[in-house]
Amino acid sequence: MCNLYRMTRTTDEIAQLFGAIPTPGANYGEEVYPGYPGLVVAEGRAKAMTWGFPLVLKGRQGQPLTPKPVTNAREDKLTTAFWKASLESRRCLIPVSAWAEAEGAKGQMTRTWYALTGGEPFAVAGLWRPTAEWGEAYTMVMVDGSPLMADVHDRMPLILARENWDRWTDGRAEDALALCRTWEGPLDVDRTLERWAGGGAPEQAKLL
Repeated sequence: MCNLYRMTRTTDEIAQLFGAIPTPGANYGEEVYPGYPGLVVAEGRAKAMTWGFPLVLKGRQGQPLTPKPVTNAREDKLTTAFWKASLESRRCLIPVSAWAEAEGAKGQMTRTWYALTGGEPFAVAGLWRPTAEWGEAYTMVMVDGSPLMADVHDRMPLILARENWDRWTDGRAEDALALCRTWEGPLDVDRTLERWAGGGAPEQAKLL
């Protein structure tokens, strides 16, 4: 699953690249963590939303606990109740420069970054919805991992080729599901010595 990614372009740059209207004052970091704002393209606009659908949990005495952000949606679970309404009517594009996976022994994990060759931002398939807890929120769709990252993780974001952007956002749910396949192109891999836990990212909910 993906719990950290980079998006290093401005709102105006992404709006131009994706043919969208920029939202003034969109606030997000270059490194995006669960529960924090990231830039998405939805309904023709480039705007910030919170990364992760809130999963509301209860304590042992039935008291509500702080929601956890569900940042990833398995492609084989998209028709279940938690995701179905968003799949049918609220699909978005998530501009990504690179995403990270944790690699190494527990307690000593480092960040390994994956990107498309060429350095340009690419589109990851996403879902979004309004929430009472965090306003508009989004999640990434995950598919089986590329063989190029098999030694690190068996899942990866659903990367969309340019010709499939409109089909993902505007097509029928069946059309969107047909796009849920592993990226077959090359990937640039950057294994770093940066500690995985160094960013202080909050814990996210179990992948649904």
